[in-house]
Amino acid sequence: MELKKDSNAVSIDMLLIVHSEKRRAAHGTHSDRQADPGALPQRRGGLQGVGNGIRRWQKFEGNDVHGTQLTVEVHPRDAMPQLLKKFSLAKRLQGDKNGNTRPRQPGAKDAHVYPWDRSSLKSMPLDLQEFEKLDTYASQVTVKSGLDELVSDLLQEAHSDLERVRVIWIWICHHIEYDIEAAQEKDRQAFKPTDILRTQKTNCDGYAGLFEKMCRIAGVQCMTVPGYSKGFGYQTGQSFSGEFDHAWNAVYLEGRWHLLDSTWGSGLVDSATSKFTFLYNEFYFLTHPALFIEDHFPDNKNWQLLKPPQSLKQFENNMYHKSEFYNKGMLSAHPETSVIKTVNGKATVTIESCAPTLFMFMLNGKQEHGLLSLRKNGMKLDIYPPTVGTHKLQIFAKGKSDIYSSVLEYTLKCNYVDIGVRLPAELHQPVGPSWFSEQMGIMKPSHPDPIIHTSDGRCSVSFSVEEGISVLASLHGDEGPITEETQRRYIFQTQREKRAELKVQLPQAGKFALKIFVKKRLEPGNYVFVFNYLLCCTNTKVNWPMFPESFGNWGQDNELLEPLSGVLPANRNVPFKLKLHGIAKALVKGQDTWPLTLNREGYWEGSCNTAGCQEVYVMVLENANHNFYSYILKYKVNAQ
Repeated sequence: MELKKDSNAVSIDMLLIVHSEKRRAAHGTHSDRQADPGALPQRRGGLQGVGNGIRRWQKFEGNDVHGTQLTVEVHPRDAMPQLLKKFSLAKRLQGDKNGNTRPRQPGAKDAHVYPWDRSSLKSMPLDLQEFEKLDTYASQVTVKSGLDELVSDLLQEAHSDLERVRVIWIWICHHIEYDIEAAQEKDRQAFKPTDILRTQKTNCDGYAGLFEKMCRIAGVQCMTVPGYSKGFGYQTGQSFSGEFDHAWNAVYLEGRWHLLDSTWGSGLVDSATSKFTFLYNEFYFLTHPALFIEDHFPDNKNWQLLKPPQSLKQFENNMYHKSEFYNKGMLSAHPETSVIKTVNGKATVTIESCAPTLFMFMLNGKQEHGLLSLRKNGMKLDIYPPTVGTHKLQIFAKGKSDIYSSVLEYTLKCNYVDIGVRLPAELHQPVGPSWFSEQMGIMKPSHPDPIIHTSDGRCSVSFSVEEGISVLASLHGDEGPITEETQRRYIFQTQREKRAELKVQLPQAGKFALKIFVKKRLEPGNYVFVFNYLLCCTNTKVNWPMFPESFGNWGQDNELLEPLSGVLPANRNVPFKLKLHGIAKALVKGQDTWPLTLNREGYWEGSCNTAGCQEVYVMVLENANHNFYSYILKYKVNAQ
């Protein structure tokens, strides 16, 4: 009802709000990467005043047990009355820096054309290095009295709206802890800024409300945006309905709206301990809307800032890339659907990254049943589920630290298992040489592909080795006589100049992992795994014995021509031919001793009779003036 007497008269709007809806139980969840992506938005009663525009407002509580309310607002003619919908944070009244008007809603010029153009993770050009001093300053500011003084202290070093927003963002992300207990309450009270400053704890609604209040004090237009989120507890393909489970902010900078989430920027909740840890996440500061929509769906589609906006169904079905996917330089992944099906028992996932990156995967929590090969800008994973049914596939990436972070999750559906492609349990990642093996000192491999097929159960792999690098190899299979003691005895390693050769003989048909390790000779510590090959042999007649055991003083440039088998026949004359460098004499010792002679081609030759002995040794004298011989090779003799 509006009454008009003259041009100076005050108009009166009678605004009646009848609210008889019972409060529904909250169902908010926490975030696996951030602190609570799913805290329930708080219900607020009454109307909030907009600066000095409202002359007075009153709230009358009735006796209705369901909370029926009657609110009357009396305001000047020019003020725009706004109703607060108690089930949504989006309709909150806002004021600009002068406290007089409501910030404008996002329009066409705020919309970003989908998809993301890969040029930046941000919705506006930013040089984060320019924020370093400002961030350090903001993170060190302490609360002295109230919110106004805190904002005033933060603004001492901020000279633009962007910098004002930045210092507020940094301070909240580094000082406010996520209140897990409060988030789990079914009917929580709203967090007041004064309480948040006192306890330095809040839920997602408190983060958003505090951020908005501090921006308002700083003279920056800011809105709180409620909606659904893909946080901790989110299941691939999950549907969203009922109460909104999260709240974040939009800020108005340089003529358009931008999105941020200080809750998820501050840290994460550990799924095992349910404890919050401060872990700053830059990704959620002015995130590009095409990326923000992957885990944030606002109640009002205009706050997507996308053209065209997504539907809730699209949000539910779209592939979800975690923030670490982008933080670690990932650009795209295929398939682009979160649920994938095997074809003839196999599924393939590829990832494109902007720089060389280390990856690993887990299928149902284990690093098995897959071939992951690194590429210069990404990776390829072939996965072979061991059983029919639904499986969980997680892909991890490693950044500058030694920690692998989860970047993708797929639901893998398998309706057929090819038993013939069963992979060794010891086949670790990555498979095949790559930029990483080059970085570790192994270059120009004879076999660039990760899989080596051999028809007779033998193969020879060679590669260049950087100076000062030692190489170690071992063979691993799921069946057969291979034990930890003999894992290296089916490989005979030689090195000429700067090129290493691995001669491999398989004990039987099957699939084997040929693991390659390296270490710097002059540095302490253990060998480091670099990569492995998958060796495949279908010839059931294969039954190669081990190579002879070599000792530490088997020289790098030595070469063994015969005998290659580490098990010699009994009661036989066995010929020996080796190339040995830097020695004075060589001999073979069994029941008796047989000297080896140096021929014109530089090979030591001779023979040995294996009668009456169980072991045969090749021994060398390194200095003619010494009488001490060293063992360099050891053979076993078959029982008679």
